[in-house]
Amino acid sequence: MTEGEGRGYTADEMMTVAASRRLGDGTVCFVGIGIPSQAANLARLTHAPGCVLIYESGTIGAKPEVLPLSIGDGELAEHADSVVSVPEIFNYWLQAGRVDVGFLGAAQIDRFGNLNTTVVGSYEEPKVRLPGAGGAPEIAASAKEVFVVLRQSRRAFVEKLAFVTSVGHAEGGDSREGLGYTGGGPSVVITDLGILEPDPETRELTLVALHPGSTVEEAREATGWDLKVAENLGTTEPPGEGELRVLRDLKERTAAARKEKVG
Repeated sequence: MTEGEGRGYTADEMMTVAASRRLGDGTVCFVGIGIPSQAANLARLTHAPGCVLIYESGTIGAKPEVLPLSIGDGELAEHADSVVSVPEIFNYWLQAGRVDVGFLGAAQIDRFGNLNTTVVGSYEEPKVRLPGAGGAPEIAASAKEVFVVLRQSRRAFVEKLAFVTSVGHAEGGDSREGLGYTGGGPSVVITDLGILEPDPETRELTLVALHPGSTVEEAREATGWDLKVAENLGTTEPPGEGELRVLRDLKERTAAARKEKVG
């Protein structure tokens, strides 16, 4: 899905808008960098002005004027309601159950929403060494629900993970509960093709909606397992003019600010 295909928005913009719409006003959201940060700030600037953004570096109620380069970007602290220590973020906010939504990305995901950001191949002799865990395992364990955002391909949606960095719904069913995690696990996976949600009983990811222009065949071809499809398959509402205007303005301000700093 590209702007050149006549829809007037990119796949990343569709993913960002779809993720943003899932955040309600007043939601306490643990935010990562990239599309999660774009989505959370888009929600704050549109339909959810009371959304409380928390970044791992210790900023609470962040209201950046431009998108941060990293979780430690000074832009986050400058406009935050409060800045606390990293242990306080995890102990008092996340592990105490005060985070409603945790945004996560990944290199790989399996049918039960388990995530890999550690290695591809064996741990001892990996084909690819990935960035690692960071705070993702704690977010996956303790946030009331987790939103996962990543592009859909057979390299990313795999039958078996090379390494489980962050637990989703473990082996399906009620197996996550047996691990003692307090959080609810992944409630949605948003890709460039559509939206997946865990089955209420098996917890296996199921395609529940396609983005405009995408097909079931494309989604199945981009998945390393036999992808289940909801009987009442929906279609995602395309980004509105207002959503695109705010998102693009935010990205333009970010690019201008970075150019100014470099210059």
